[in-house]
Amino acid sequence: GLVLDGNGQKMSKSKGNAVDPMEALETYGADAIRWYFTVNSAPWLPSRFYGKAVMEGQRKFLGTLWNTYAFYVLYANIDGFDATKYKLEYDKLTVMDKWILSRLNSTIRAVDGYMGDYRVTEAGKALQDFVDDMSNWYVRRSRARFWAGGMEQDKINAYETLYTCLVTICKLSAPIIPFMTEEIWQNLVRGIDSSAEESIHLALYPEADAAMIDPELEENMEHVRDIVVLGRAARNESGIKNRQPIGEMYVKAPYEIPDFYQAIILDELNVRTLTMKDDVSAYSGSIVKPNFNAIRANHGGDKIGPVRAALAQADGDEIVRKLKADGIFKVTVGDSTVDLTEADLLIEAKEVEGFTAASDGNLAVVLDKHLTPELIEEGFVREIVSKVQTMRKEAGFEVMDRIRISVSGNEKIADVMKGNQEAICHDVLADGISYDDLSGYTKDWKINGEAVTLGVEKTAE
Repeated sequence: GLVLDGNGQKMSKSKGNAVDPMEALETYGADAIRWYFTVNSAPWLPSRFYGKAVMEGQRKFLGTLWNTYAFYVLYANIDGFDATKYKLEYDKLTVMDKWILSRLNSTIRAVDGYMGDYRVTEAGKALQDFVDDMSNWYVRRSRARFWAGGMEQDKINAYETLYTCLVTICKLSAPIIPFMTEEIWQNLVRGIDSSAEESIHLALYPEADAAMIDPELEENMEHVRDIVVLGRAARNESGIKNRQPIGEMYVKAPYEIPDFYQAIILDELNVRTLTMKDDVSAYSGSIVKPNFNAIRANHGGDKIGPVRAALAQADGDEIVRKLKADGIFKVTVGDSTVDLTEADLLIEAKEVEGFTAASDGNLAVVLDKHLTPELIEEGFVREIVSKVQTMRKEAGFEVMDRIRISVSGNEKIADVMKGNQEAICHDVLADGISYDDLSGYTKDWKINGEAVTLGVEKTAE
């Protein structure tokens, strides 16, 4: 297909909308342009070319892959970790490790199949989905394992799993982004093993290990992530900050959630307990509105007004119950009856006092907004830890530097820190907290409406 400009017009020197390829390569880089043409559309279709779209792909895929690689390198250098001195022992891995390795091998199988069928666009999207999973779910959920002291088996498992994923995904991506993958290969592989292939482009293309693919595990984790997405939507609606713990949540789902996966949901949403429910109508109601386009297409435009009026008079929860039981909700329009299906309607969650809810089809999440004094105090602790971590970065401290904290100007904040000193110091690598004099790098903060000044100072080696 033709390469068009950003407005879908054919490029022409006379129109002044032509892009010089060499200038584009210089501006965005070869990998970014190759990646854009791979995932934007099938090769035989027209493709619009404009800088914003190229940079978006650069951010979503190349940037995410590079940042994950940089994360691994940072902590591997701190710990002096050498991947050649260990091996991946599957039986010793955590569920999170087994999940990402299952995703990796499912991705190998998918990409290899797509490439074999010349479906490069689908291959690129499969690679992008995996890199997003690796960075925004596996690494984010495993950070504490890399931060742990010493070199226990769990930490080795995390390093080996991430190393395997990075090297393998680079091999899979090498035909599309040859330069970035080569640079990563030279550092991660050739840098520690001189017997490895001289270039990533001389290495064999990966083959899926069927023994590592666990469809049930992948499905369970997908369920978890669906619930977390709804939980975050409910949190946003509630106005309660993510760092403020919530006591209780209720989940209605068309599937079981094993205890291990419930623990992940609770940790992700910062909630204490989760209760599965067959019905959450006591905590949330439903608002039902007409889907105008669907009603026009399925029943005729003249039915829109009467249907809207009928729905405004009906009880939303009763409509949802009827849909669930019968698959239709009957509305009388003049002398006739209109059978509305779920496709004809827009169903939204209605908040009940003290609760906030979000739903999608048969899945619903409800958060209890009632906060106990203990939960509120823990929210303060999490905010304090976040502010100190920010100050560590602003002060230019290294990741493993030990510090001392000082606090002034607010007795309430000082009391919270005294009551939780051990936990706060553990989380920010502090050797203690001073409640008398400020020292080091200081900054004024508003923590949940409380004005306070904090200080951080690097302690002697």
